[in-house]
Order: sequence, then structure tokens, then C-alpha cells
Amino acid sequence: MSNTPFWPAEWAPQDGVLIAWPHAGTDWAGNLADVEHTYTRLLAAIAGRQTAIVCVPDAALAQRVEAIARTAGVAPQRLRQVTLPYDDTWLRDSGPLTLIDGDRHQLLDFRFTGWGGKFDANQDDRIVANLVELGLFRPGSVHHHLPFVLEGGAVETDGEGSLLSTWHCLATRHPQRSREQIEATLTQTLKVDRFLWLENGALAGDDTDAHIDTLARFVSPQAIAYQACDDRGDGHYPALSAMAAELAQLRTRDGQPYQLHALPWPKPVHDADGRRLAASYANFLVINGAVLMPGYDDPDTPGPATDATAAEVLARAFPGRQVEIIPCRPLIEQNGSLHCITMQLPEGVLADV
Repeated sequence: MSNTPFWPAEWAPQDGVLIAWPHAGTDWAGNLADVEHTYTRLLAAIAGRQTAIVCVPDAALAQRVEAIARTAGVAPQRLRQVTLPYDDTWLRDSGPLTLIDGDRHQLLDFRFTGWGGKFDANQDDRIVANLVELGLFRPGSVHHHLPFVLEGGAVETDGEGSLLSTWHCLATRHPQRSREQIEATLTQTLKVDRFLWLENGALAGDDTDAHIDTLARFVSPQAIAYQACDDRGDGHYPALSAMAAELAQLRTRDGQPYQLHALPWPKPVHDADGRRLAASYANFLVINGAVLMPGYDDPDTPGPATDATAAEVLARAFPGRQVEIIPCRPLIEQNGSLHCITMQLPEGVLADV
């Protein structure tokens, strides 16, 4: 592929990570204190290495976030707040996908429909345009408002023109389009030229129609980490085993099998009503010098230290990066996890303060 424009891998150098702070006007109202603890840990982890850009709806919450950040030891220069309306906080799916084009960037603003109309998303669909208007991005960045429906959690890249996704998700969003038509649109917009489609894999409690970022993730152009299931008695076993077999058949651009890193199967997590929650260790976030991994272990429940085992796998997958566990049990109450609430911004895209 041509070197520019291109869609960088998540492990490429970053300016910062974009998040939206939960508040009583979002779906987090029922467990706001618990989820704020998760966001505080996430904020501190990001700001320890790069800029954390925090969306807030009003000045009152901005003051609260500033106080929380100060208590958490966040350096003021590593926190940048932007005020805008939003329906919810899943910025992986409503935030920008960014292409690097020489010394400028292209901000891809795909349509966001609340995962196929499941939830109201009118304000979230305007987030990227609002961020552009607020001057978050460097002058010269190009904003592309695209009519094609696509969530960031649905697609993965190795930074070298390969795209990994589940066919079920894209076909569900675009039932009238053929695979060839969808691939043509993704080739034009994301500048990819190679498609790796998975036909299997899904998690109970997932609203996204099998987003790839809960199932399998590039960790390098030659390697993929994926959510395994070794419990034959678990209902996920058939589909995730079939997905693992598919991954084993995939080949790199030079025709070699991918090095595969199997993440351990989390102990089942249920909400107070007994509903199975979509816990996945594949929903990690790569930032400068580190991998932030979602943790689900209940310290009061005896059993193997699954979080620690997953961290060991990711440490092998990302040599030279620190693995930090962020407690994400509160997040999966709303059917998403760590990667889902974040969007990394590549180096050079942020405007100077």
C-alpha cells in the first residue's frame, strides 16, 4: 500500500485518548459512583503517559472532573476538557477514526445509529463535528462526514492496510449491501486493501452484533490476541472455538500464520438479576508505553486469578509495554468495557493548547 494516507494501528504513537465522563443524564445513573471509580483509574492511567481529553456536558461536571483529576494526581497539563452534549459515553463507536496523511490528519466521521437503532444516538452522532468546531484538532486536519454506518469497535487494523472484523456486524448494519460493496466502501474510506472476515464469535449480553474489539485484536502485523473459551460447559464454547479455528487459518500479508495469543476465559459475571454480562479481556486499550486491560475478578470470590493470567498473556503479546489492569466490572453492567469507552488520537492530531 501507499504510505499515505493510512489508518494507523492502535500501538502507533498517540497524542491522547478521548473519553466522555459519565453523569446522571446517561445510562450510568444507577451505578454512577462505581463507574466513576473506573473512569478515575482510567483517567490517571492515560494521563500518566499522554493527554486525556475528557468530554463533559456542562461547567459543573467540568469542575467535578478537575477536582477528581487533582485528587488522583493527574498533572493539569495532561487533562484537556471539552464541553459538548452526548447521549452516552461509548466513544469507541461515536468518536473519530483517524487517518494519517503526511503531516495532516483525516478525521473520519461515520454515521453512528446506536448500534442499528437500538438506542437514541442523535447527540452522539454529532460528537465528531462538535469536536472539530471546538478546535480540538490541529488546523489543517480534514473532517470527512460520511453517510456510511460504522462503529470503531467493529473494525481493527494492523496499520499496514489489513482490516479484521466480523462479517455478522457489518452485514447487520448494511443488509442491502453485498460483501463486495461493503469492502469497496471500506477500501475507499479506511484506505485498507486486505480483509480478514470472521464468521464466528459473539458474547452474551453484547448489544453490538459482535464487535471485533470484544473478540480478536491485532497486537502486531504478525500477531492477534483473542478471547478464548476453554469451558466446554459454557454456552460460548462452540462459537468461540470456531472463531479460534478461523483465526488459525488466517495468514499475514506475507502468507505466514498469525502468532495467536489466547486470552483466558473470564469467570462468568452476572448482574443482580442474573443476566450474563459480556466480560472480555480482548477489550483492552493500547496507549503510549502501556496496555490498559479490563479487570473483572471479584476479590471475594475464590478461584484462579484470571485477571492476572490475562495480564501475563498481554505482556507477552506487547513486549516492552506495561500492562495495567483497570477495574471494569461496573462497565459491563451496560454491555461494554474498557476499549468501548475510549478512542485514541494519533500523534500530531491535537491542536496546541
